[in-house]
Amino acid sequence: MRIGKILAGLPLCVGLASPAAAALSDLTVQPMMLPVGDAELKVDALAAGAVAATDQPGENKNATGVAKLMPQLHRDYDSGMILSLNGTFTLADPLSRGRYTNPIEKLFGEMQTGLGKLHLGLADGAGYALGLTGPKAHPQIALEDAQISFFRDPVTHRGITNMFALRTAVGSSYNFAKLTYLSPNVFGAQIAFSYTPSEGKQLPFMNAGPNVPGRQTDMFELALRYAMDVGPVSISTYLAGAQAHGENKLPGQQGLSDLGAGVRFDYPVDDSLTLSLGGSYRTTNAYGFDINRAYAGATTRALHVSGGFSDGNWSGSVEYGNGVAGAVSYLGVNGVRLGQNGLEASLGYALSPGLQVSTGWQHLNYGRDVGAFYDGSRKLSLDAVFLHLTLRTTD
Repeated sequence: MRIGKILAGLPLCVGLASPAAAALSDLTVQPMMLPVGDAELKVDALAAGAVAATDQPGENKNATGVAKLMPQLHRDYDSGMILSLNGTFTLADPLSRGRYTNPIEKLFGEMQTGLGKLHLGLADGAGYALGLTGPKAHPQIALEDAQISFFRDPVTHRGITNMFALRTAVGSSYNFAKLTYLSPNVFGAQIAFSYTPSEGKQLPFMNAGPNVPGRQTDMFELALRYAMDVGPVSISTYLAGAQAHGENKLPGQQGLSDLGAGVRFDYPVDDSLTLSLGGSYRTTNAYGFDINRAYAGATTRALHVSGGFSDGNWSGSVEYGNGVAGAVSYLGVNGVRLGQNGLEASLGYALSPGLQVSTGWQHLNYGRDVGAFYDGSRKLSLDAVFLHLTLRTTD
């Protein structure tokens, strides 16, 4: 299958979705709401699936899906304080696990007041919570920080992108147990801070994490996001950093250092149409963004640039991504230098408030200077045409 044939499939994908649009325009699924004493339990849900015709060595098609339950037990007080217990529980095909690898993606307590929010438990860190990238037609199938991969490694049966995923928001602490503070938005500025004592996934300080060389402890993250208007254009900027201490280090290993930045411009053409442009950049000493492989002298960096639009129920984006995981020399042996380039064009349509269909084309190139990929080559060229459907509860 050549790229021309792949692109020719896009109108067909759009056509498959069009007849269903009218019939499904009024479809809404309400979250489950239950009183629990003086509190209330709200359960949101999400189901998503994708099919892709792929052009890659050893494969020509893939299908994947994910289902999530997102319960929240919350109580509102007369003082304005809100206490809640939040969770995200996931059942997913290996291609739909994104940046989280365990079924319990999030489980944390939250206290919200006029001074901001405090999170305690399995939650995102400061850098990821305020992360900013360019526009995406749909975050699940985006090129940057994709929650779904269209390419399956025939050897491991997992996503090929797992070896080096394009993620430009500083997300070093993943969903490890932590304490996070998110400030309110004051004159367009918001700050966040998080402390992650270890790579454990219980309550903070309850587990030291995996017993591997170079595991990270005492992870501190700080992030700043600022938005302002210049005439009709809204401008948002983002800066984040993370530092950590490495334990049980082998020669050459060190504590984590991670830095990211982003900017986005939104221009409302009229009451319906908005045009957007943005980019983000990240650099770290963690090889391939694997925090347990932080080495002195190693640099992994990633760049993402995209443009897009939203017009009523329609949305679209074009993304470009580039990344390099620098080779690491260990005990006199040179490691592998991994590189990637990616391009994606996607179009989405909201059939109803909780139902969206998306289609598009994604191209990825991976290269390495030594060794070989699963097909025996040093270069891997991947193309896919995809159709993606998401159904989620809405209030």
